[in-house]
Amino acid sequence: MWESIQETLDQTFLNNSLWQYLGCLLALAATFVVRVIVRHFLDGWVKKMSERTATELDDRLLAAFRKPVLFAVLISGFYLALGILTLPTDPVDLPRFIHALFTSLLIVSAAWFLFSAVDVLNMYFQRFTAKTESKLDDQLAPIIRRILRLIVILMALVMIVQNLGYSVSSLLAGLGLGGLAFALAAHDSLANMFGSITIFTDRPFQVGDWVKAGGAEGTVEEVGFRSTRIRTFEKTLITIPNSNIANAAIENMNARNIRRVKMNLGLTYDTTADQMEKALEAIRAILKSHPAVDQGYWLVYFTDFGASSLDIFVYYFSKSTVWAEYLEVRQDVNLKIMRKLAEMGLEFAFPSQTVYLKR
Repeated sequence: MWESIQETLDQTFLNNSLWQYLGCLLALAATFVVRVIVRHFLDGWVKKMSERTATELDDRLLAAFRKPVLFAVLISGFYLALGILTLPTDPVDLPRFIHALFTSLLIVSAAWFLFSAVDVLNMYFQRFTAKTESKLDDQLAPIIRRILRLIVILMALVMIVQNLGYSVSSLLAGLGLGGLAFALAAHDSLANMFGSITIFTDRPFQVGDWVKAGGAEGTVEEVGFRSTRIRTFEKTLITIPNSNIANAAIENMNARNIRRVKMNLGLTYDTTADQMEKALEAIRAILKSHPAVDQGYWLVYFTDFGASSLDIFVYYFSKSTVWAEYLEVRQDVNLKIMRKLAEMGLEFAFPSQTVYLKR
């Protein structure tokens, strides 16, 4: 009986005996069993590591490692199972093709892990940027994530092409010529890309700042990889290429810690010199005693004999840079000056002319 079974198993079909086919099936079955064992081992390992350590880094890296490893176990099992069979080499060298395919799939598995690990690093980078005062870092995180993912994909593609027997050097040379033509055609896009890098490194402003740049004025809403969007005070949206932003003179209004008030007061020409001196002292006293006026620097002087008024130059700074609070300070100072000058019997001048008629 054993001899008849052995004779049956020794029979060949397509250059392979039944022993080889049976061994291939057993190898495939063992592959799925090993995959289940590895999966349970990794799940238990991840759970133990998460209980032992306080950080999430190892847990997330192991979670990112799980699927690529299971995929590598599966393709390894198929590769070993097919290795049992005697595969033809003509007209196609199947053993060589399967070996190249297996190596390429291993590269894909490694790239899969690195691709998932980028998300883990991006999560920690976002946590770091959340602690910084600058909001540009928050927009830099997704850009770095896309760049790292692109690098992983390009490296995997180059390794797969080289594994398949193609010349990477000639391919890179061809890409170099094509890249030169592409660079010439995409000159503006490259300039905008380097402009965005300049913005992220120099940090002349951050999201939410009130800026004047490139003839536009408003609040920065978004800094992208190609352009910067500014919301004007008329609620329109201006999109400016980053190359223009990088080369423009940028005035960041939010960078100031105090806000300037500059104005001229005109008194009528019937104001005497003594009254002018008292008026100047009164205005100086108002600024000196006001809690919202910065005491570091302010000026009050009688400067000009105007066409229809005696001009007083008033120059001071509000401690608050917030628009509404700044206007409240300015309004309060103006009202105090009006009341004080009214008490002194002085009047504000307005443009007027005196006409003399000669008989």
